[in-house]
Amino acid sequence: MLIAYKHDEDQILQEVVPEAAEKGSWLNVVNPTEEELVRLAKITPIPIEDFRSALDPEERSHVELEDDYIFVVINTPVVRETEDSYDALPLGIFITEKHFITVCLEESAVLAPFRGNTYNTFRTYKKTRFLFQLMNRTATLFLQALGKINKRTDVIEARLRETAENKEFFQLLELSKSLTYFTSALKANGVVMERLLRLRNNVQPRPLLKMYEEDEDLLEDVIIENKQAIEMVQMYSQNSNSMMDTFASIISNNLSQVMKLLTSVTILLAVPTAVFSLWGINTGVPWEGQMIGFWGVLGIAFVSTVVALLILWRRHYL
Repeated sequence: MLIAYKHDEDQILQEVVPEAAEKGSWLNVVNPTEEELVRLAKITPIPIEDFRSALDPEERSHVELEDDYIFVVINTPVVRETEDSYDALPLGIFITEKHFITVCLEESAVLAPFRGNTYNTFRTYKKTRFLFQLMNRTATLFLQALGKINKRTDVIEARLRETAENKEFFQLLELSKSLTYFTSALKANGVVMERLLRLRNNVQPRPLLKMYEEDEDLLEDVIIENKQAIEMVQMYSQNSNSMMDTFASIISNNLSQVMKLLTSVTILLAVPTAVFSLWGINTGVPWEGQMIGFWGVLGIAFVSTVVALLILWRRHYL
């Protein structure tokens, strides 16, 4: 999908034909076909290989400064099929003299308020501000996703306190993996933000990335918010790992208690069996042929079992 937008003189966001997009337009590309990539390469001075690299789901966050454009990749949070699965997906951002271009493999929640023109102070022709607003939106979505992960973890913990089933452990494992992805994504985004902040004194990107005082303030706020998200994800990750280790120890301890109980029951059953087997051999035994022999053997078995029971109880096997 290739759609172009531009704010008109009345500051209303209008959809325009990509080939006719004027200076200050935003080209939004989502899971494009090869034909759309070729069209995009003809409209802009950007090689088609860079667009393909932006669509790579494994692309890391980075900044590239070229003569005719700036290429920025940031990682954005994505909710997968279930609430227990989160991932990070790269969003490619290209800034040229005429256009602001976003390229993503999937529909991104980061871009939703901009497409609906509900993001405050958003203008397609303010390219530097638009870039930092996208980063701000990304950091906010990461924080929201972390809040949901934390709440979901609390629910799973409550269930595990009642019954330890494999389903809950797999859900906890998925959340732990999501936190790992978020940690890597947020740190990489932080590096990109810090480099963009350093570029304010760099002569090379100035024509394409004009940074005013308000833009610098916004970027600094985004950096702070991103650092807060990093601290949160590290804390949640540690809590998740500690929780899994704790419940694993509890399960191991419960299994040990069950095995001790089963072993004790086996011993208690084996004691009278051994006594009865001893008096069942085909040789002469005490009280052979006497009625008292039955009660005597039964008494010996009972006393032996009681003694074994007391020993096991003293050793805390029961």
